[in-house]
Amino acid sequence: MKRVLLSWSSGKDSAWTLHALRRDPAIQLCGLLTTLNAEFDRVAMHGVRRTVLEAQAAAAGLPLWVVPLPWPCPNEVYEERMAETCRRAVSEGIDAIAFGDLFLEDVRAYRERNLKPTGLEPLFPLWKMPTDALAREMIAGGLRARVSCVDTEKLPASFAGREFDEDLLRDFPPGIDPCAERGEFHTCVYAGPMFAAPLPLRSGEIVTRDRFVFADFAVS
Repeated sequence: MKRVLLSWSSGKDSAWTLHALRRDPAIQLCGLLTTLNAEFDRVAMHGVRRTVLEAQAAAAGLPLWVVPLPWPCPNEVYEERMAETCRRAVSEGIDAIAFGDLFLEDVRAYRERNLKPTGLEPLFPLWKMPTDALAREMIAGGLRARVSCVDTEKLPASFAGREFDEDLLRDFPPGIDPCAERGEFHTCVYAGPMFAAPLPLRSGEIVTRDRFVFADFAVS
């Protein structure tokens, strides 16, 4: 059986990757691996609070591997911290790290290149799935998430905080990927078949930082 860490963003793609991996009898999931902005104590890019992240891990029944990153974070620091984590993973008998990437070839190549010296195998369970069908499969399959971050160069700020559902997909302007693989938006998952029970997610304030709009969430 292959022992696997899952790169966990707190959002829908990593959550659906978790669901896919759990249906594979050859996979033993060993933890959720997340980079955290140490200055704000939030998931990098997604802006999700650490307390919500910890609630997600508890609902998934998996240990959380947190990699703290400074802000701003030079790429060499990111790679150094990740290399340290990979060494820990190898020492604990981990065989592979899984990612929720969908179609960006450069992102996949970057991950493969960085993992090659470690001996850890990169896995991409959702790779090349058509994103329109995938987004609807997630929703139909019971995944529930809210938009935690919006890139206002790609979407109106009003999308922040909205439910990831069919109405949201219908409201996207032309050219927006339904799974936001190009960074149009990020999500915070609070329910789905990958969790033992839904999270009691509460909506908070909407904050603008540069071109990004963040919706804050907390757990009751």
